[in-house]
Amino acid sequence: MDDYNANGNGNVGNGRTGDSNPEMSESEQNKMSRAEAGRKGGLSTKQRYGGDHFSRIGRLGGKKGGESTKRRYGVEFYQRIGRKGGSS
Repeated sequence: MDDYNANGNGNVGNGRTGDSNPEMSESEQNKMSRAEAGRKGGLSTKQRYGGDHFSRIGRLGGKKGGESTKRRYGVEFYQRIGRKGGSS
């Protein structure tokens, strides 16, 4: 079976691009969801900087976040949540 839909284009099964809908303008048909935009941006970043880039920025963000929390709440905060463990 050919990979073409009834309109004769190759976009089969995704329900997004290539399906002509007379009620939607061309710009509305080409819009992407936030999830699609995020995925596309993430893949672009991965190609540009490599997969380990996300590990590096994640560690950096965790370190900065931890320092900020420590300044705001103090060491006692970590002691309290450590004693609680997984229970709420």
